Order: sequence, then C-alpha cells, then structure tokens
Amino acid sequence: MVFRVGAHVSISGGMEKAVELQEEIGGGCGQIFAGSPRTWSVSEYTDEDGESFQEARDRADQNPYVIHSTYLVNLATPKDDLFKKSLNCLQAELDAAEKLGVEHVVFHPGAHTGSGVENGIERIAEGINELEIPDNVTLLLENTAGKGTTLGKSMGQLRQMIEKSDTDDSKIGVCIDTCHAHAAGYELREEEGFEDFIQEIEEDLGLARVKILHLNDSKDEKGSEKDNHQHIGEGNIGEKGFENVVNSEKLEKKPMVLETPTSDGKGYEENLEKIMELRV
Repeated sequence: MVFRVGAHVSISGGMEKAVELQEEIGGGCGQIFAGSPRTWSVSEYTDEDGESFQEARDRADQNPYVIHSTYLVNLATPKDDLFKKSLNCLQAELDAAEKLGVEHVVFHPGAHTGSGVENGIERIAEGINELEIPDNVTLLLENTAGKGTTLGKSMGQLRQMIEKSDTDDSKIGVCIDTCHAHAAGYELREEEGFEDFIQEIEEDLGLARVKILHLNDSKDEKGSEKDNHQHIGEGNIGEKGFENVVNSEKLEKKPMVLETPTSDGKGYEENLEKIMELRV
C-alpha cells in the first residue's frame, strides 16, 4: 500500500477545486468540512457533486477523503437540546459523505460538562446508536487533548465508547491526532515511549480500527492538555516524534492528514515536504 499524506482543504471554490488545492501541495488523500465548522449548517450536495468530486479524485489519485465534523458537536452532553442538535448535524454530515463518496466522517466525542466520565461515555454510545451510518462510510472517533471534562484522551475511553455502542465494527473506527496524543501525555519522541503508545492502541483498540492519522506538531509540553497545533518539526513533538510516526511499520499504511497552521504564511506544502523528508 502506498504511503499517503494530504491536508485539510477548503471546498469554498467547489469540490473539484478542493482536489486541485490538494494536488498543488502534493497531497494523496485529504479532509474537508461539509459546511461551516463553527455553525450547525451542513451544505446540501447533489449526485452530480459526488460524481464530479469522485472523478476529480480518481484522476488525481487522492484517496481516501474525510469529512471533519463541526466543532459544535457534543455527544457527551447531558443537555438534551445540544445532544439532539449534535445528532442531527452528525447525521447530515454522514449523509453528505454518502452523496460525495467520502469514506470517513470524524468527530470529537465531546465533554460531559459535569455529568461524569461514565455518564458521558454512555451518552456518546447512545448517540452513536441513534445515527444511521451509510454502508460505505465509517464514523471515526478522534482522540482528544483531554482539557476539562473533554472525553477521549485515552485509548481506553475510545474503546469504551465503541464497545458500549451496538454499531457494527465495519461502520466505526478511530482517528489518532498526534498533537492531541502528545497533549494527553503520550510519548511520541522517545522510542520506548512511542512503542508503549502503539502497544496501547493495539491492546485497547486494535490497529484495524485506526483509519486515519491527523499529523500536527504541538506548541505545548507533553501532558499539557492543550490543543495548539504547530508546524511539523517546529513544536514539542519535533522531528524525532514524527520520524517515529511516519516510519512506524504499524502506522505507515494509515492515510495521514495535516492540520497544521495556515495563518502564518507557511502552508501545507512545506509541512508535507517535511514529512516526506522524515521518511526513511
């Protein structure tokens, strides 16, 4: 299987434009939002949108793609109105993925906001059970930095969310974010610590459940629980950490998506080049 790395790209110019943007940076897979990431709005897509997107992707050899859910989604919430809004939004994103031929939808599990870890995990599982996941789409839980009452910082918590749901294994998986893992206290830089991290993934989740990696360095120290992305090799994970990730026999076949900063004049292209430099 080919080593695939790409980036999160905008669809504001249309689906084919997103593929062009990915092509410009040399990406072989990618991620998009299905609407505005800070609202409940999800765009409506036609069969024609899906066909043109798939044709463009096939020509450019960009596979797979991921829809990243809106940041407002919180399935762990004890508030019924927010829970319902989150479900409706996730369902719309799953339906958009089906229309567009996008393989995965990834979301942050959410925060229990005081109801407790166990109740929050049960609530997430309840939400997953209520979703109608299309046959050709996989719903992915993303690990988190763990700040406050946010759930999903450990592989064990992600496992509980999956196991407590009744969803078929083929329809649910995990996305591992390197910045979030570092912020949650996992060691990616030292070889022994990195191997411990991989072992925990294997024991709690199984590598087959990991469908996508988010590649982000971190501006903060390990265990900070802060989610501040940095350019590859310029943060506290550093080049050594990413050497471990991209050369791992256990992870190198997983598609990898960059979510590094874009507002400081340095783009995805430089970060992708850095990743390729670190490949042995």
